[in-house]
Amino acid sequence: MENAWTEENSKDFIQYGNDFVPFRPEQQRIIGELIAPLPSLANIIDLGCGAGLLSYHLLEKYSQAIVYGYDGSPTMLTQSTEQAGAYQNRFRTQQFDLAATGWRQFSFPVHAVVSSLLIHHLDDAGKQQLYRDIYQALAPGGSLYIADIVQPASSAGFEIAAQQWDKYVREQHHPDSYQVFIKDHWNYFAYPDEDPIDQPSTLPDQLLWLQEAGFLSVDVYWMFSGHAIFGGRKKE
Repeated sequence: MENAWTEENSKDFIQYGNDFVPFRPEQQRIIGELIAPLPSLANIIDLGCGAGLLSYHLLEKYSQAIVYGYDGSPTMLTQSTEQAGAYQNRFRTQQFDLAATGWRQFSFPVHAVVSSLLIHHLDDAGKQQLYRDIYQALAPGGSLYIADIVQPASSAGFEIAAQQWDKYVREQHHPDSYQVFIKDHWNYFAYPDEDPIDQPSTLPDQLLWLQEAGFLSVDVYWMFSGHAIFGGRKKE
């Protein structure tokens, strides 16, 4: 991996992401279930929509929802639009900078915010501010659910996460995926100091920050190889 995300990284992730992301369809299913119930006309924000797989799942599951896909990569936004297919009339894209704050004001009610493998690019203070801003932006009863890598609290945690992730990718059906995974040092837990754009925070800290922002029913819903799904809801 290089010291900053590039469009070449985006192309690699589009090609190999299904092998790199542990149990990707299951993660999408869990997030889709968690954001229910939604109003009949719902607005969903997908932060870091990437190739659009999670957005597509939500468009398919919630037939009257509009999904807004935000990403910093033009390559990803093009791919996500193609992925939306027949649902493009309910899919809107926007290029954005996660760390900026201007995009956090919406002209429509937001009923759910989801994010996959993006928020770890913010430092601790940036995550705390993001959680506060999303809470303020959500409609009453709205929800935030995040799938992301999280920082282990011990060397044992790093070792277990690194081993699990390596084993998962190695066992996928495309051997070239594992070769790229190893060659480019995608396994953060094996090489935690190589890429300064990766700044994961511990899971206990993030659960606390969500509660401090005002979220209720904050919980962890899934975890494997240092990847976790967590989040909460805004009061009705």
